[in-house]
Amino acid sequence: MMRSILFTFLSLVAFLSHAQSPEKVLRPFIRSVKLFKAGDQTASPVLYLGQSDQLELHFDDTEGNVKPYYYTLQLCNADWTEARLPAFDYLKGFITQRIQNYRVSSGVQTRYMHYQALLPERNSGPTRGGNYLLKVFLNDDTTQLVFTRRVVVVNKKVAVMAQVLQPFNANFFLTHQRLTIGVTPQQLPINAITPQEIKVVITQNDQWLTARTLTRPTIFRGNYYEYSDEEQTLFAAGQEWRWFDLRSMRLRGERIQRIVDSDISPRTDVFVQTDTERVGQLYLFYRDFNGKYLIENIDNPLPHTQGEYGWVHFSLRPAGGRSYVNKEVFVTGEWSGYELTDAFKMEFDASQGLYTKAVYLKQGYYNYGYLTRAVTGTDQTPTFENTEGNFWGTENEYSVFVYFRPFGARADELIGYTRVRSGFQR
Repeated sequence: MMRSILFTFLSLVAFLSHAQSPEKVLRPFIRSVKLFKAGDQTASPVLYLGQSDQLELHFDDTEGNVKPYYYTLQLCNADWTEARLPAFDYLKGFITQRIQNYRVSSGVQTRYMHYQALLPERNSGPTRGGNYLLKVFLNDDTTQLVFTRRVVVVNKKVAVMAQVLQPFNANFFLTHQRLTIGVTPQQLPINAITPQEIKVVITQNDQWLTARTLTRPTIFRGNYYEYSDEEQTLFAAGQEWRWFDLRSMRLRGERIQRIVDSDISPRTDVFVQTDTERVGQLYLFYRDFNGKYLIENIDNPLPHTQGEYGWVHFSLRPAGGRSYVNKEVFVTGEWSGYELTDAFKMEFDASQGLYTKAVYLKQGYYNYGYLTRAVTGTDQTPTFENTEGNFWGTENEYSVFVYFRPFGARADELIGYTRVRSGFQR
């Protein structure tokens, strides 16, 4: 009983520490924001100091006019609060950069201006490891903020090892996954780091909203730190993400029920097949993108500038066609920024016994899922438990970040990173 209470408390603390997500889209005409490692739309926005890797940024302005967009990087601490350091202490070159690569849409009914950039640009960028918030704004005026996205920069000084295991606790044995993490300093003298100066943050499928922060190692021995306390490294396993294929507006892709294209307006409505709860159903493994989406197109050769937009209609039938008591439902995925806002909150249609929501999306291949969150009460942690269910063998990706903040320092430095999959049966 006490272990269950402790787990609930730790889950709430982890949620509250990350509940106010710094990733936001602040203007309604900004669509399809995507930031990834150059050349791979499924890769996370992670950079290493001293390497030439770049990130690729894409977004659309549906007002369709050329605008002077700029971006900058803001250094943050491990909890994504802004670091108290001047920009010149962590950025080289120009502090702000203009996005100069843009092109108007063509071959589609929807007019928009597509912007893209490779960052950091030559002779500019971060000079220290840490969390960075990419800020995009208008007219070189940071008060005209348009959207933000997370970037992490690793200054590798420690080796990080991680393994995903099945829990020991019988209450979570069939529904959760736990991690064991080892940290070994490489470029630092022995005993240069004390346990109090290290923070370890774990994310599941790049969802910072439910990230866990570990401040004490389970084992501290010489130059080795191990984090294996099951109560602190436990995650609900969920299930493989749902998907639909919207790479064509002319032919119905996988899990598309119908496409309604009006002859008198540019509006297109796309209806995804009605979903049902997966709680208690037989687990089925299939390869997914762990919540991510791809901007792709089989109707035209240029997906970023020749991709059509449409209103995608989601529908979820709860058990018995009855609404969840004291819970609100959200449709979510990377494409929503994992935001729990009204733009992605579903409404219950009592006449049909369905939760429904229409979201304006671009052609591509999408992963998605349904979250519930309590309307009242002390624990308002979003969960897949009511809609998707949890199965311990689900394939998930976990990212482990190691932060170092010596005594007297004014910001956390990211000194280690690794990524691990939970492929138990594969």
